[in-house]
Amino acid sequence: MKANLSQLTRAIDSGNPDIRLYVLYGPDEAGARDIAARVARALGPDAERVDLEPALLKANPGRLADEAASMSLFGTARHIRVAGAGEESVAAATLLLSAERAGNPVVLLAPSAKATSALVKLATGDPRAMSCVFYVPEGGEADKIATSIAREQGLRTMGGTAARIALAAAGDRAVMTRELEKIALYLDAAPERPRELDDAALDAIGADLGDSEMSRAIDAAIGGGPDVLGEELARLAVAGVSPIPLLRQLVRRLMSLAELRAEIDNGANINSVIERVFFRERAATAAALRIWSAPKISDAIDRVRRAERATMAPSNAGTVLSDAAMLGVARMAARQRG
Repeated sequence: MKANLSQLTRAIDSGNPDIRLYVLYGPDEAGARDIAARVARALGPDAERVDLEPALLKANPGRLADEAASMSLFGTARHIRVAGAGEESVAAATLLLSAERAGNPVVLLAPSAKATSALVKLATGDPRAMSCVFYVPEGGEADKIATSIAREQGLRTMGGTAARIALAAAGDRAVMTRELEKIALYLDAAPERPRELDDAALDAIGADLGDSEMSRAIDAAIGGGPDVLGEELARLAVAGVSPIPLLRQLVRRLMSLAELRAEIDNGANINSVIERVFFRERAATAAALRIWSAPKISDAIDRVRRAERATMAPSNAGTVLSDAAMLGVARMAARQRG
C-alpha cells in the first residue's frame, strides 16, 4: 500500500505484524535511512540486523523470504535491510510477499526508484507492504520536520529554532535527528519532561553552523582553491559539522551553476544571469562560470552524489570520502582555470 510518512511511522512504531515489506524510495536517501533506523529502534536494542546486497537477491531471489522467516540465533528480534535496491529485487520481493509466513520485517532502500517502477508498484499494490517516497525537504517543510523530531525528543521549538536546525542540517532528517538528540541530552529533555528549545540553548551548545560558514568551503571548491578548501574542511571538522549537509549544499550550488551555464551557452549575457543569484554568492558564481564547462559541472555533480551515497553507507570512511570528493571538485576547477 502507498503510505505517507505519518502512516509509515505509525506502522513501524506499533510493530504491525501484517506489514512484511517497507519500500523506501526517492532522492532523499538520508531520510529513508533514518526511517530504516527507526525500524531497528522499534524492535529493541538487542535486535539483529541482516544486510543483503541487491546482486545477491538477483542471483538468489528466494534468499529474502528465507531470511524473513528465519529466527535469530539468540532468539532476539531481527530485521533485514537491502540498500540500493532496484528492479533486480522485484522477484525477491514478490516471493517474500507470497510466502506462507515471514515474521521479520524487511526494508528495501531504493533511492533511484520511481513511482512507476515495478518494485514500487509491487509494494503499493500489496496490503502486506508499504511504499513511501522521500524527497529532500526544503523551506517550511524542513522546519515542520525539525519541529516534529524535536517533539519526539521532548523539545518544544521556540521562535526560529526549528528553522535554524533545518538550515544547519540542509534539510537532512538524519542530521536533524542526531542534532536534536544531543540538544535533548544537554537540556535533560524527554517526552515525559519536555523542555523549551530557544535560541539561547542553540547558541550555548553550538548546534548550528549557518550557510555563511559552509559557503566558504563551497566557494573554494567551485573556485578551484584546494589549499583554501583544505583549511576550511579542517575548520568545519573541528566544529563537528556533518559532511552530508556540506555535500548537499555543494550539489545545489553546482546545479544552479549548471542552469546558469546552460543559459549563457544559449546566448544569455553573464551579467544579466548573475543578477538573479543571491548577492553573497554573486562574485564566486561569476568567477565559477568563467571556469566551468557544462560537461565538467555534470561530472562534478556525479562525483559529489556518489560521495554522499558512500558516506551514508554502512561501515564507511566518513569525512575522508566527503573531503576527497570536495577536494576533487576543487582540483577539477583548478585544472579548468589553468
